[in-house]
Amino acid sequence: MRSFAAAALIAPPFPARLNPHAAESATRSARWAAELGLIVTSDAARRLDRANAGELAGRACPDADPDRLDLLTDLVTWLFAFDDACDDDGLGADPGRLSPVVSRLLDVLDLLGEPPPTAVLATAGPTGAGLHDLCRRLRRSEQPDLLVRFTARFRDYLLALLWEAANREHHRVPAIDEYIQMRRHTGAVHPSFTLTDHARDARPGAAALADPQLSALDRWAADLVCWCNDVFSYGKERRLEQDGHNLTLVIARETGQDEQTALADAAGRFNHGLDAYLRLEELVLDGAEPAVTRFVAGRRDWIRATYDWSLHATRYA
Repeated sequence: MRSFAAAALIAPPFPARLNPHAAESATRSARWAAELGLIVTSDAARRLDRANAGELAGRACPDADPDRLDLLTDLVTWLFAFDDACDDDGLGADPGRLSPVVSRLLDVLDLLGEPPPTAVLATAGPTGAGLHDLCRRLRRSEQPDLLVRFTARFRDYLLALLWEAANREHHRVPAIDEYIQMRRHTGAVHPSFTLTDHARDARPGAAALADPQLSALDRWAADLVCWCNDVFSYGKERRLEQDGHNLTLVIARETGQDEQTALADAAGRFNHGLDAYLRLEELVLDGAEPAVTRFVAGRRDWIRATYDWSLHATRYA
């Protein structure tokens, strides 16, 4: 499947770069996860190592200093660990069990990085402690706009997981348009973008963020990251007989296409989306302020990072 993805997807026409601190950041992040208790078994540690969060974050933030790169790497590590935990015990397919977990993590987000009451972290467990640490460090950077944006985007991610779990419980495959909308959130792309903006000092003002063209560009970038992941990971998901949360599967279900035709359709959507992104990016960057230029550079790097990381990520082998 990786060979198909490499042949069918157009390589994003952006420089492929890797932060020189990526390997050290990965080592620190693995230690961070172990000390928090996010990783407690040798099997979980091996899977985290195979996910290579440090490379993905390092490609997404090739110029970040070590502290800011560590924050993004730790977020990616948290997301991989939480995803694996949900898969391991069926939590991600049982909204009744997932709901209290999400509720406790929402309590952590509500703290906005402030010192927590003991009871909050005690009930939220290692995942709550890790999430609070991310918020605490972002708060310490004294960029309250990014902290508020990060917690809001992370809340969207957690609530979208309940939608995904409900679909699994009822063996429901969503419609294409519904899937595309919700995939932006279940992929946790926007919280990741926000920490990339933090690493780049990319903080456009409210008026710029509300501009329809910049907002559309942000959505296109999120879609491209998710669709690239879906095409590369489809082979593994098919082998494991996982649910219908993949662009290829929702296309096949809604259109009645066979597997190979739907997979080609998914790759085609990525390629057409990349073309739309590039045309819109040209308009956005025309006369843009420096903060917007840095904001767009972060999206470029995430699109390219996802493609390059996916080419050899053993997580999807």
